[in-house]
This record gives sequence, C-alpha cells and structure tokens, in this order.
Amino acid sequence: MKAVIVEDEYVAARSLERLIGQLDDTISIVAVLQSVEESVEWFSANPSPDLVFMDIHLADGDSFAIFDKTEVHCPIIFTTAYDEYALKAFEVNSIDYLLKPINRKSLSKALDKLKVFSFKDNNTHLVEQIVSSIRETKSAHRKHFLIPYKDKLIPLPVEEIAFIYTAYKMAKIVCFNKQTYTVDASLDELYRQLNPSMFFRANRQYIVSHRAITDLTVWFGGRLSINLSVDTPEKIIVSRARNADFKEWYMGNAD
Repeated sequence: MKAVIVEDEYVAARSLERLIGQLDDTISIVAVLQSVEESVEWFSANPSPDLVFMDIHLADGDSFAIFDKTEVHCPIIFTTAYDEYALKAFEVNSIDYLLKPINRKSLSKALDKLKVFSFKDNNTHLVEQIVSSIRETKSAHRKHFLIPYKDKLIPLPVEEIAFIYTAYKMAKIVCFNKQTYTVDASLDELYRQLNPSMFFRANRQYIVSHRAITDLTVWFGGRLSINLSVDTPEKIIVSRARNADFKEWYMGNAD
C-alpha cells in the first residue's frame, strides 16, 4: 500500500512515518509533502496513492486549498490539534482523524478501520463532503485561553493578544496592554488553535495579530518588516517567499 504524508513539521512527519512502519510494514511512504503548493503539484503529477495522512494546517495555508486545486481519489486520515469532540461531526465512512500528538494506539485504530473501509464509488464526492464538514468547524478556533499565572488561571480572550513569540524554547503571549504570559506550548500548537483570519505566522518565531499591525517596512532582499502597535523584542521579518501570502491575508481580512 502506497501512502503520502502531508505535514509541514519535519519531526511530526518523521515520527508518524516511524509509527506507521512499526504497525504495518505493508505501507510504503512514497512522499512527504510540506505545503499546499507542493501537495497540489504532487497530486496533479502522480498516480493517486492508496492513503493520505493530512495535517489540516500547513505553513502556507489550510490543507482544504489542496482540494480546490486538484483531486484526491483515496481515503484520507486527517491529523489535527483540534479538540476530538469537535471532530466527531465529520468522522464518517471510516475516514478517521488522528489528534496530535499522535500515539501508537490511535494510529493502530485508524489503520484497522482502513482495512474494512470501502472507497470504490463516488470518491471525489466523499472527499468533498469531508472537507466541507471540516471547513464548517473553523468556528471551533479558540476564543479564550486559560493562562496559568501565579496561583490562578487567567481567562485571556484572543482579541487581547497582540503577538506571540518564542524565547528560550518557551512561547510568550504579549497583549495589547503589554502584559506578557509564558505558556507551556509550542508556537505550532498555539497557531493551530487560533483563527487564521485574525493571526498570521510571520516566521518560525512570531505569530502576529491583524489588529496589532500599524505599518510595514520594506527590508533587505525584498522582505517585509511588520511593525506593531506593541513593542517587540526584535524586528518581525516576513521572508520574500511569504510576502504574497502575507499581503493576501492582510488585505483579505481588513476591517
């Protein structure tokens, strides 16, 4: 059985590939794809695999965009950091999901389901149905965080977040009132829980709020520097490769 992994986190992709190999040596990973663009190119140019493991959020956008630009004619097991109860609505026809961090038990269960899964008729319609269901759960993005602070848990509405960054392998949330909270989560985990219309992953160190952006500076090599209404520890640079994505996000979500 030939399988494809669509995952933009190298460590997560390799960990999943190792788990698959341990559980079923008949599955051969023929490609590991890291972005929407790379996935569209691969599926457009190669025969359909027998199975796809697909992360919902990729570095250059939601994986839903893949289905807008090409057809995928095989079972898909989605991987996501969404709460599992929100996902129950689209666990249909034995197409499964793996809640991150992926463990051996959940992966084994998903592969067992695949063995009895029938995917012969109207494949494209079924995939579109699943993707449509997932799109409807976008309102499930977090509206509040509970932040540990001294001996309390502080409710923090996401609208109060100006930016999030990493420092010494810790994530720090900075609010518009300049209050800073340290949280025990990676930037990847936090970004998956935020509404992508409100927040943008500028680079590997920073997530910025749309409301916090005051202006932009053209930086060296055609890159952009994002200037916020709240002071940042360093310049927030958007790479030249992501300039177009950033501009589309900013203009598309302007108030």
